[in-house]
Amino acid sequence: QVQLVESGGGLVQAGGSLRVSCAASGRTFSSSVMGWFRQASGKEREFVAGIGWSGSSTTYADSVKGRFTISRDNAKNTVYLRMNSLKPEDTAVYYCAARRGGYSSIVTLGREYAYWGQGTQVTVSS
Repeated sequence: QVQLVESGGGLVQAGGSLRVSCAASGRTFSSSVMGWFRQASGKEREFVAGIGWSGSSTTYADSVKGRFTISRDNAKNTVYLRMNSLKPEDTAVYYCAARRGGYSSIVTLGREYAYWGQGTQVTVSS
């Protein structure tokens, strides 16, 4: 079992930066593909970024490519999402998710992730 707890959300002006973190419990973190998703009010959840076991492989949604950076620290069981050049359309609840240990592919479908955090609100004002 893996438990995920996000932190670091908040209110930021357009053009600003924010880093959200996700602390994971459980012994399989270092062999778990991790992902960030977001859900804006009235919209479906969407994939934002994913990262492989070692952190050397990453995937981004086109909407955030070049602005967001996903990273992980396996010694701290933590995954991060650094968000730069934020836009009002980035406003959403951001969720951390983990695939089951042993799966090595970074996937964009939410149903492929077995564990989810409670989410953290990111609001970008114009």
